[in-house]
Amino acid sequence: MGAEDQEWWREAQRKRERGVVRWGSSRGQTARPPRISDASLTHVLKWGHWGVIAFWLAVMGVVYLGMNHYLKPKPLVVTLEGEVRIPRARDGHFYAPGTVNGQPVRFLIDTGASTVTVSAEFAASAGLTGGAPTVFHTANGPINGRVLRGIPVTMGPVSVSGVTVGVGLVGLPTGDGLLGQSFLSKFRIEMTRNELVLRAL
Repeated sequence: MGAEDQEWWREAQRKRERGVVRWGSSRGQTARPPRISDASLTHVLKWGHWGVIAFWLAVMGVVYLGMNHYLKPKPLVVTLEGEVRIPRARDGHFYAPGTVNGQPVRFLIDTGASTVTVSAEFAASAGLTGGAPTVFHTANGPINGRVLRGIPVTMGPVSVSGVTVGVGLVGLPTGDGLLGQSFLSKFRIEMTRNELVLRAL
């Protein structure tokens, strides 16, 4: 080792001890790696945090859409014999599209309900005014409402012109209604494990 190399070696040793040998230099590969500044680290952590939030929002969106599709009721079917077959939904109930006084509604079919029943908000949008005051006795207690007669109601392709309709439904979305016996009594009903069948009397 020449004098020049010896001098370089001693200088490198001193710099190594002080931790100032440049990383990646041709004669100092054992030096310390560069440090990430606090500002850079904060930037990385910030965007990493938002990335995690975006990921979980995307996951929740996919789960919501999947569950919405899974729980969506299947459409009713009208057979050549004139039967209306309504598949049971995933939640165990039967649903069917229809109208009350021309206003679209999604019916929850309730064979134990005495009348077709809608909410006060729906009645206002459907022009269902007047009627006889009444009290509905529900699981949550008595509810003041009113009863109208001679209202046209449809369920799928089936139409009945003079139906008794109660106003005062609570606990369901505004666009939903109960399809009760004031409509269903016009049909012969058969309920199986997977569907409800309506046949003309």
